[in-house]
Amino acid sequence: MRQIVRRALQTCRVPDDLESVTCRDSAAEQPASVGISESATDAVWRSVQRLYRTGTHPGIQLSVRHRGVSVLNRAIGHASGNGPRAPAAANKVAMTPETPVCYFSASKAVTALLIHILAEDGLVNLLDPIAYYFPEFAQRGKGSINIYQILSHRGGIPAIPKETSIDVLWDKEEVWRLLCEAEPVAVDGSKLAYHAITGGYVLQRVLEKVTGNTIEVFLDRHIRKPMGMRYFTYGLSTEDLEKLATNYATGPTPFFPVSRIVQQALGADLHTVEQVVNDPRFQSAVIPAGNLCGTAEEMGRFFQMMLNGGVWEGKRICQTVTVRRAIQPYGSLQLDRTLMLPMRFSAGLMLGGNPVGLWGQGSGDAFGHVGLINKFCWADPARDISVSLINTGIPIVGHHLPALAHFIYSINHEFRPVRQSQRPLAIP
Repeated sequence: MRQIVRRALQTCRVPDDLESVTCRDSAAEQPASVGISESATDAVWRSVQRLYRTGTHPGIQLSVRHRGVSVLNRAIGHASGNGPRAPAAANKVAMTPETPVCYFSASKAVTALLIHILAEDGLVNLLDPIAYYFPEFAQRGKGSINIYQILSHRGGIPAIPKETSIDVLWDKEEVWRLLCEAEPVAVDGSKLAYHAITGGYVLQRVLEKVTGNTIEVFLDRHIRKPMGMRYFTYGLSTEDLEKLATNYATGPTPFFPVSRIVQQALGADLHTVEQVVNDPRFQSAVIPAGNLCGTAEEMGRFFQMMLNGGVWEGKRICQTVTVRRAIQPYGSLQLDRTLMLPMRFSAGLMLGGNPVGLWGQGSGDAFGHVGLINKFCWADPARDISVSLINTGIPIVGHHLPALAHFIYSINHEFRPVRQSQRPLAIP
């Protein structure tokens, strides 16, 4: 019976003994030093175990910081070998806190901050039209679409044409041609429509034009090296590809209308998405909106830096005003025409809400980004936390959703808001 249910729900094998597939970075975890009890971290970890038991995520990593200190840095499950269709005898590779995983759309938060750093350096004005840098982009009435609109998913070009071959994703010249020729859904910023992949190519083009260098070099110089990241690159080098966790389409196959929304948002059905994201060409390409790779701890480190007002371990990564500009809301809660969900965006990040929002209850100050529906990475100034939940399943609508919601609830319940005077980024 268990085998039948597992096939119907497309889930991985979950052992009875979860400790046998758990890896802790005990040396890094110091909850007591910031007043966090063992019962609090245990409650959060139990919520992760509950999510893992759904079988929709073969591997999960979690990094949580409070007041800048790591209180949880753990992994559970397998990086590869335990997908829904893998035979029982398949070679299983353990997931550890050091395993690199693709962040998918959580990459957008990092790419967005690079653009805000350009503005800090005076190399761009966020209100500049894209056509100011590239006149060819003005085709079909797109001459007024500006950088800020692209960052906030109001640029009017949410998707690449439906008939486009997947191979185009790693051919930036062909992608650029298609985007220049695309007819926008709007040019005045009035229509919110999530740009799953397109915006990253536009932002990359602008960055490389004004810096005279590649986006990889800019990321390396301004974030990766100053923050001591091991990975945190767009795609991985050939020698690191074998370490990258495998992603799996899991959960019940979505049917209409959900299947249509998935097709609209991702440009393909889930099994095609699985094939694409596990393709070495995707894994080694530079796709600024969707293939930054690293660990949960590294992404948590990035959001902690933003929470610190642009500082990491005494190093100034960017100015505090740059972080403020990046997290400032653009518009109110509005229905996203791609995701078909009410969303709040800044120029590059997904925002929380009160009394409840994307990042849980009382998350009006929180900012972050979701990656491929299930990866949740955010910071909450009110609670002084940075959180990164990274996983390898790609379920959409399924039995995992209550467990995912419970995880977010557990984080917000165990880390209560601090007093106003203690909040980072609270200085006027």
